Amino acid sequence: MAEKRTTYKIQDVGGIGEVKIADEVVTIIAGLAATEVEGVASMGGNITNELVSKLGMKNLSKGVKVTVLEGVVTVDLTLNIDFGKNILDISRKVQDKVKTSIENMTGLEVADVNIRIAGVDMENEKGK
Repeated sequence: MAEKRTTYKIQDVGGIGEVKIADEVVTIIAGLAATEVEGVASMGGNITNELVSKLGMKNLSKGVKVTVLEGVVTVDLTLNIDFGKNILDISRKVQDKVKTSIENMTGLEVADVNIRIAGVDMENEKGK
């Protein structure tokens, strides 16, 4: 049986119709915006998600939880940061980028962007 998708009405134009957005779309927007910030090594996730990534099947919602209540969005992100980068600076940039991206693309209001640092990526450090 197919999984039930949660959708949110973002526009109701009288006489023409309505626009709805699936929660997965908001999740993917948040994940993509976060990974665009320099210093974010990857999104955090569980072992299954890590294996899926290594096998080449990209999971854009890994490490992202989105809650939408009455048109207000709360985002929880789990990130892995590059070694040697300022965690507070990167976190602020991620919060700004995710908030702006979701609001610009969906019209939904973003109340919170909570960040959890799950790890530090040492890959670049090993090459030095």
